[in-house]
Amino acid sequence: MTAVTMAARAGAGRRTGTGQLAGTWVLLRLALRRDRIIMPLWVIVLGGSFSSVGKSISSLYGTDAQRAELAASMNGNSSLRAMYGPVFDDSVGGLVSWRMIAFGAALAAVMSLVVVVRHTREEEETGRQEMLSSAMVGRRAPLTAALLAAVVANAALALVITAGMAGAGAGGAGAVAIASAVAGVGVLFACTAAIAAQFTESARLAKGLTAAVIGAAFVLKAAGDSATADGSSVFTWLSPIGWAENVRPYADERWWVLLMIVAAVAVQCAAAYALTGRRDVGMSFLATRPGPARGRISTAFGLAVRLQRGALLGWTVSFAAVGVVFGGLTGGAADLVGDNEKTREIFERMGGQAGLTDAFLASMVSVLGTVAALYIVSSVLRLHGEETAGRAEPVLAGGVGRIGWAAGHLLIAFGGAALIMVAGGLGLAAGYGHELPAVLGASLVQLPAVWLLGGVTVLLYGALPKAAAAAWGLAGLCLALGWIGPALNLPQPVMDLSPFTHLPKLPGAGMEWGPVALLTVLAVALVAGGLAALRRRDMLS
Repeated sequence: MTAVTMAARAGAGRRTGTGQLAGTWVLLRLALRRDRIIMPLWVIVLGGSFSSVGKSISSLYGTDAQRAELAASMNGNSSLRAMYGPVFDDSVGGLVSWRMIAFGAALAAVMSLVVVVRHTREEEETGRQEMLSSAMVGRRAPLTAALLAAVVANAALALVITAGMAGAGAGGAGAVAIASAVAGVGVLFACTAAIAAQFTESARLAKGLTAAVIGAAFVLKAAGDSATADGSSVFTWLSPIGWAENVRPYADERWWVLLMIVAAVAVQCAAAYALTGRRDVGMSFLATRPGPARGRISTAFGLAVRLQRGALLGWTVSFAAVGVVFGGLTGGAADLVGDNEKTREIFERMGGQAGLTDAFLASMVSVLGTVAALYIVSSVLRLHGEETAGRAEPVLAGGVGRIGWAAGHLLIAFGGAALIMVAGGLGLAAGYGHELPAVLGASLVQLPAVWLLGGVTVLLYGALPKAAAAAWGLAGLCLALGWIGPALNLPQPVMDLSPFTHLPKLPGAGMEWGPVALLTVLAVALVAGGLAALRRRDMLS
């Protein structure tokens, strides 16, 4: 069903001439239909990870004594508390909550911001909202539909988490508490995204502002948890992610903390509705600054740098910071694993068998590599965004050819991936305090696999632009295989689906140039094929 048809039905279904919410349900159906693939993927992958972690913990720490020892070691390490939070209970469910609630809440927030911004500011930026509004859609209907879509996604996520925890043998009130906390934070940041969408004229900037708030919330939680082992720090309580943590699932649940989330949702929702009623469609409260009278960008590469420099800077700083944290954990890797053979086996599957410290370093480098794949996919798909938004046409109407225009963005994507991996390697070596050349080399060895996924994205964009978003699924699959695969001891043919599996496990193992060269050649071939297809096909309108 097209947007025009949906708009017509919205107008036909309008019951009053002045209803502010007229057409809400039709717009909600449209939003859910547009997100019918990406939203279930978010819910299933994120919700299913809770169950997977629960089963892994049951397998690795099968006795009360082992779980109690793990809880004590986690609470005694301030760096680990900063990453995951304190352990409030040493049951299987309590350890899943410790390991997953902060990350789950942050990822639910990201899912929500994508949903809300896509169906509010992005619709206005592309002009589709003006077309829908012409069919007598209520003034606040688009915002309501977007928020309801986020609520549906988070409610489904809560159901999957609850069912998964029950399947892992950790059901009951604790499962409801952890699911409610994660979904509640997701809805809270959906409202934050709704407010950001009122202040900016760009969907990209609205996403960036909301993501910055999510990042600040995680940093506040990390600072508070690093200072105290009981979640009582002021910094923890300043963070909505810290609120989720302090619901304390499986540890005499604090249900009243959920009321804080509800109150924050109500306040932000009211603010978003008040703001949307005070501006015109397509406008914002923070107007975009006019550019200079004379253009300062004379090349396609310069334009790409101008468009993507903010994202690249953010990724670079983040990788350096995360590298320092991972490096700080390396020295205590042996103490963290202790005598648990199953945990040792997981690190050896991730990072090789050249020694526990080297295996830990190799596994952390691999994690950075799989996350870098998300950057390169995002950066390459900026071409698709420029094309569908109509901004590519004025550039191509001048003296810039398609290949030159695309090459500027691809230089940022592929060169930026190298830059953020260097930043991650430097941070990892700085946090560890040793082996700078070895760790930096191990980081750079991840690039052929990262570039291969970038090449697949270029090919999809060039040949099948409507299917280009499938590259996110491939990157997510690699991330899941690298993060969860070794813990679940997945069969080798399944693990081989990820190009990262074929790389040498440095710094402990010996260098193998064959797989590195092969992946690099494949990446070059995919990029060449994608550019050739782009040159021949019609541009999207």
